[in-house]
Amino acid sequence: NPTYKEVCTGQTGHAEVVKIIYDSDILELNNLLKIFWESHDPTQLNRQGNDIGTQYRSVIYVNLPEEMELIKKSMTKFQFVLDRNELGKIKTEINILEKFYMAEEYHQKYLHKNPNGYCGLQGLNLEYF
Repeated sequence: NPTYKEVCTGQTGHAEVVKIIYDSDILELNNLLKIFWESHDPTQLNRQGNDIGTQYRSVIYVNLPEEMELIKKSMTKFQFVLDRNELGKIKTEINILEKFYMAEEYHQKYLHKNPNGYCGLQGLNLEYF
């Protein structure tokens, strides 16, 4: 269970992620994937904006193996959008979740606690169709 400081060394192999719990009867996975692809730059390797390091890599970790096919199809669809706009190749890692550790309390809801804090997530102004 590494600390945030340890994760930032890039030596733990961990990634900063958002844990999403949803009811698939209310919200389809495809709607979440649309937000995911549009909200960051999946073509960057080990960075998002000015945040650089392996902990900032683009990842999707799932609990249910049956979701993998849908996720990979969504990646193929978004790669088509990127290709059409002459942008790079997706570098997003897609895997089954092995372990999840909550960040320390001070790092939870970071932008809520620090309204003027920095967030390197920026989309590419492309629409996942």
